This record gives sequence, C-alpha cells and structure tokens, in this order.
Amino acid sequence: MHNKILLVEDDRDIVDMVRKYLAKEGFIITAAYDGEEGIEAFHKETFDLLLVDLMMPKLDGMELIKMVREKSSVPILIMSAKDSDIDKALGLGFGADDYIAKPFSMIEITARVKAAIRRATRYSPGAEPPKSNRIVTAGDLTIDLDNFSVVKNKEELKLTSKEFDILRLFVTNPNRVFTKAQIYHLVWNDEYYGDENVINVHMSRLRDKIEDQPSSPKYIKTLWGIGYKWEGG
Repeated sequence: MHNKILLVEDDRDIVDMVRKYLAKEGFIITAAYDGEEGIEAFHKETFDLLLVDLMMPKLDGMELIKMVREKSSVPILIMSAKDSDIDKALGLGFGADDYIAKPFSMIEITARVKAAIRRATRYSPGAEPPKSNRIVTAGDLTIDLDNFSVVKNKEELKLTSKEFDILRLFVTNPNRVFTKAQIYHLVWNDEYYGDENVINVHMSRLRDKIEDQPSSPKYIKTLWGIGYKWEGG
C-alpha cells in the first residue's frame, strides 16, 4: 500500500523537488500551494502524513496545523526556513510532530517522513490487532499500549503519535531515568544534536494533557541537569 502525503508549500520549485523525490520512494503526493488549498485538500481526502510550510499566503502553516489537529492526529512535519527556537516552539505547540529546517536534504526529509508514518501506523486502529491488550493504570490514567489510547477520569485524551511514544517509553520503564538524548534517540529514531527545544515542547504538551498540575507533575518527574523519569503517581 502506498502512503499518501499532503504537501502544503507555496514555493513551486520546492514542491516539484519534494514531490518527484518522494514519488520515487513510493509515496503518493498531493500538493497545495497555500494554506487554504491545503485545508480544502485535507477535508476531501485521507492522508498518512502532512508536510507543511509555515509562511504561506491566505492561511499560514500555524493556522492550518491548528485546524487539522481539531479533527485528526495525523503526523505533521513542519518544513520552514524560520529556524528560531520561538518558531519551533510555536509550531510544535500547535501539534506538529517534528520540524525540518530549510534548506534540507531529500535524504533527511525522506527518513523523517518514513519514521513518522512508521510510528503512526504502529499504533493505528487499522493495524493487526494484538493477541492481548497491555493495559497500564496509574492514578487516574488508563493507558492501552496496544491500541494507542489514554483515558483520564473516563475521558479519552487526544495524544499525537510522538506524545504517545514518549508516554509509552516512560510507563514501560518506571523509575528509570532517561536523558533528553536517550528520549530523542528512542522516540525519534534519530541522532540527537542537542536540540533541547523539541524535547521540551513535547514534554510540556504531554504534561498538559496527563497531569492535573503540569507545573508540579506527579507522573513525569524532572531530574534537573539529568533528564526525566516516570513515577506513576
């Protein structure tokens, strides 16, 4: 089965380059040249991943990501020349899964696309059902590791694939301390180059969803200067 990607980018040269390369890798690419075209395409079809530029006419990438996240947890990768920590934090805070700074290599973008889709399909409801579900309970949380679901006080939480990967890493390794480099390597399946902002934003977003008081967490504890560990409440 060929995975379908929605590419939202106003630079036609970049669209042509990315589309041709990813098509050779077996992906089906739908291109949109501004945010309005992008959200219209998203509502018409089902995609396995979105590649979104930030600075676009009519509707920018940030607004598009917010609108998509209201309806779907599909993996979203930002690709943009705006490479400051503020822009990364904003983009990831709105629900993007990863950030690729321009100029990028096609080898890098292909690897990140494949990794994001692999993580999402690993937990997809359409995947082959497991023989028995692995359920972890902690305080008011019920975490179904095989069906990619988290329930808090009888209400299902909407986690992105990255957020669930991080949570899964912690709950299956209680009281083990993970450095940021270890988390990045295990969750992103990539080498860590010291970009703490990506980890920080995802950890903050995850805590906002699972903790009663994110500033004073009872589940995911911070060990300053070292990393994080799961104490399970």
